[in-house]
Amino acid sequence: MLDTIPIQATELFSSAGAAEVFFLARLLFGATLAFMGLNHFMMTDGLAGYSEAKGIPAPRLATLFSGGLLLFGGLGVAAGAFVALAAGGLAVFLLVSAVTIHDFWAVPEDQQQDQMTQFLKNVVMAGASLAFLALSSATWPYALGISLL
Repeated sequence: MLDTIPIQATELFSSAGAAEVFFLARLLFGATLAFMGLNHFMMTDGLAGYSEAKGIPAPRLATLFSGGLLLFGGLGVAAGAFVALAAGGLAVFLLVSAVTIHDFWAVPEDQQQDQMTQFLKNVVMAGASLAFLALSSATWPYALGISLL
């Protein structure tokens, strides 16, 4: 059986450069998702049409909602504000959209590779979201530190 050593929140970012690397990771992750969210607003018609073809109910509303979730979730993680809500919402959205929008197993063979790549991208980003969620109760360096509680 593997023993674990509890780590105090103050020790999480105590090694040299850890705070800066964690901040950079948040910026890269959050800015990418926020940009994806902006794309949902700039390309609403095309994405809503794609969502409709995938059987998503109220596709235009779903596109706008998902754009807002990506935008504010990404900004929340990057800024260190409302992290539990931001990271948790992103994890759920990314896993649901991986299965419903990027269902590579249900598309024609010539589309399978692209959809598998998109599916795996969502799964990886959901994993990162869960990691940020797990760390959401810690004090983050270079963060606004705003939360619901």
